[in-house]
Amino acid sequence: MKDGDLDSTDRRILYHLQQDARHTSSSDIAERLDLSSSTVRMRLGELERNGIVRGYHVDIDYDRAGYPLYTKIICTAPVSERGELAKRARDVEGVTAVREVMTGQRNVYVNAIGTDHDDLTRIGEDLDELGLEIMDEQIIRDEYVCPYHGFLDGEEAESAEE
Repeated sequence: MKDGDLDSTDRRILYHLQQDARHTSSSDIAERLDLSSSTVRMRLGELERNGIVRGYHVDIDYDRAGYPLYTKIICTAPVSERGELAKRARDVEGVTAVREVMTGQRNVYVNAIGTDHDDLTRIGEDLDELGLEIMDEQIIRDEYVCPYHGFLDGEEAESAEE
């Protein structure tokens, strides 16, 4: 399977998996798509081996977990060092995600959590020491993740939105 070489069955499996991977079994998906469980398991295994499904992630309410400050730190890195600095930023205590952006000065986005403003200051200082120039910081109230409806065909996508 080449990158982007998904058929409609693969796309429909991905759509249903995105909704709630933790509580969705291959049997659940098979039933919704009128397939056998073994077919869904085989397809999922192939999607994982090909790096299309990279993992199954938990959605944490950091505030309830004792980390009331959730921030997005927008940084600039020299293009030649962007990948390495983004990788190293993941090791900073309190960092929960790092995103590389391909264009513009604001080319590394860091999500971080903390219990107080001192935590966020320390994280900023640690990122600065790595060589990332902080351009902006935003305190995030909440973040919502949703499935990509483009994995579904026209009629399926319309009924999913209802």
